[in-house]
Amino acid sequence: MKPSASATSAKTKRLYELVTPLRQFFFESPWAKRFGDPDICDFTIGNPHDLPMTAFTEAMRHWTLPQDKYWYSYKMNEDKARNVAATSLAASHGLPFRPRDIFLTNGSIAALAVVFDTILNSGDEVIFISPPWFMYEAMIVSAGGTPVKVRIDENSFDLDLRAIASAITPRTRALIVNSPHNPTGKIYPPPTLRELAKILESATAQNGRTVYLISDEAYRRIVFDQRQYLSPATCYPHTFVVYTYGKVLLAPGQRIGYVALPPHMPAADQIGDAIQALQMIKGWSFPNALMQHALTDLEQMSVDMEHLQRKRDRLVAALRQQGYAVRTPEATFYIIVRSPWEDDTQFVELLNSLDIFCIPGSLMDFSAHFRLSLTASDAMIDRALPKFAQALKKFAGDKHS
Repeated sequence: MKPSASATSAKTKRLYELVTPLRQFFFESPWAKRFGDPDICDFTIGNPHDLPMTAFTEAMRHWTLPQDKYWYSYKMNEDKARNVAATSLAASHGLPFRPRDIFLTNGSIAALAVVFDTILNSGDEVIFISPPWFMYEAMIVSAGGTPVKVRIDENSFDLDLRAIASAITPRTRALIVNSPHNPTGKIYPPPTLRELAKILESATAQNGRTVYLISDEAYRRIVFDQRQYLSPATCYPHTFVVYTYGKVLLAPGQRIGYVALPPHMPAADQIGDAIQALQMIKGWSFPNALMQHALTDLEQMSVDMEHLQRKRDRLVAALRQQGYAVRTPEATFYIIVRSPWEDDTQFVELLNSLDIFCIPGSLMDFSAHFRLSLTASDAMIDRALPKFAQALKKFAGDKHS
């Protein structure tokens, strides 16, 4: 039921409109109605379809046992967990992050919400890259900002730097960069990031106000073929690093992540004070006690990347052999496939009829494509490949009928 004007604010109505397609998919779609059915091949979202890592369950069990009377008391940015994150981040990014630069959150969604509320005034513009992660636009609106969409270069899947520069106005406050990129699996290369930094530095000087970069790095440890990942924070000092452990642990329901401020960020102390205040106000957006206690162990864990890459290689090769147009992702859990029908929703419905479930590209502003998640089990892939071929034969038959 759509909210009435008398019961809700204009902003709530706008947010409802933005989220409705996603809400309908997650709660009302054929996939939603068959979620958990052992007979389907579920390639939709980054949910695990195998049991959790043994090391993960052992860590949860170990840290559940209280070690003092405050074990399950209110937690904020606890020193031990901050130190774990800062040490890891300093090693991976080559920047001297300190524990006080880390603001622990219950996942990257909370981290993004806190960052938006920290930097945005009403009407400030935030550029986001399309195709985007599902929630960017709604979260910007929720924080009082104005979303500005810029398309990727659809030939290379790289950032379109000229389009980004053209989209910047005196009201621009931030740009969100998601690298590795969901859904394309693209890692934005160092030359692109260095040129982007120059564009943002020029805009900051010209407009007389800082244009921040928000680096959504949820998939930075899900990288294939031994590629190297470079964070935008190494190129541009006004960068918020946003991270979640849910991807690398393949445990998205256990929420822990952070916002990190590079030590060379101007006014970092004042920004950090604002973030901590907002963490308290915005639904107590700190991780639960158990996740903070366990972070010492969790930081060392990773989903089996060799297995994940084997699944990527198998799916890409098989789908190409069948006749699908497929890009090989450099990173993330996802494969983007060109839909044989321009109406990707119609083709996904055909796949649904064959017990294959995935995300239609139109749900991600990427029409004529669909997205497959590599977190599907090997058994699902085994069952699905003949059915993908069957769907393509159906397309070919309809085309020539």
